[in-house]
Amino acid sequence: MTKFFIGTSGYSYKDWEGEFYPVGINSNQYLQYYNKFFNTVEINSTYYSLPSPFLFLNMKKKVNSDFLFSVKAYHQITHERNADDSIYESFLKALDPIIESNNLGVILFQFPYSFNFNKNNFDYLKKIKEKFKDIKITYEFRNINWLNDKVIKLLTELDIGFCNVDEPKFAKLLPQTNILTNDIFYLRFHGRNYAKWWSSDEAFERYDYMYKQEELEEWIPKIKEASLKAKKMLIYFNNHYKAKSVKSANLLINLLSLTKEMTVS
Repeated sequence: MTKFFIGTSGYSYKDWEGEFYPVGINSNQYLQYYNKFFNTVEINSTYYSLPSPFLFLNMKKKVNSDFLFSVKAYHQITHERNADDSIYESFLKALDPIIESNNLGVILFQFPYSFNFNKNNFDYLKKIKEKFKDIKITYEFRNINWLNDKVIKLLTELDIGFCNVDEPKFAKLLPQTNILTNDIFYLRFHGRNYAKWWSSDEAFERYDYMYKQEELEEWIPKIKEASLKAKKMLIYFNNHYKAKSVKSANLLINLLSLTKEMTVS
């Protein structure tokens, strides 16, 4: 059985009140309410600051025992790429509560568009894996130069996941793919806001986008094909403005005709 985990990138958004969360709900209750509808979430706050173990210890108390957290890697690892051993150790230690309870989906390493395909950066991918030997990790590339056979071969050999994406179809960004380099299929929907992708007044504007049914229908054959080989399907919507990610995720769940248990044979 292949199990589907479909959710959103982040859940703690004030502007979701009245759109998804009940008006007046305490923010401490967001995750419990969220878990009524979804079985996974992608935690993005860990990109901006190193988390503490108490963060995840508290989170896992608010969700079902089979709920999965996928966690974005700290920016010094993916963007500055100057993290020392203490950063890696602190980051992993913070994840201990959800690693021990099997609530960790994967650690997502999202590299910036400026992270170019070259030997030094290629070797850096190997270095990261050495730091996370026994942990499921996934790499997201923003530059299309990483979409080549050499990279796919490396990820497959090292049991590293490849993050498939839906985003504006600019020539230098990655196209729609359903690449599987280990037993976890990972897909992120960023929205298709062409006008605000490269520049915006506010950070949220890039992700201000609501998917149309026909746009998600494009993905159904790719998702179903991948599900024949993957053990887990991790799919997240990052178009979070005004809970558009929640609405988009529910639309995809309906299009896939998934059961409450989110499983398919």
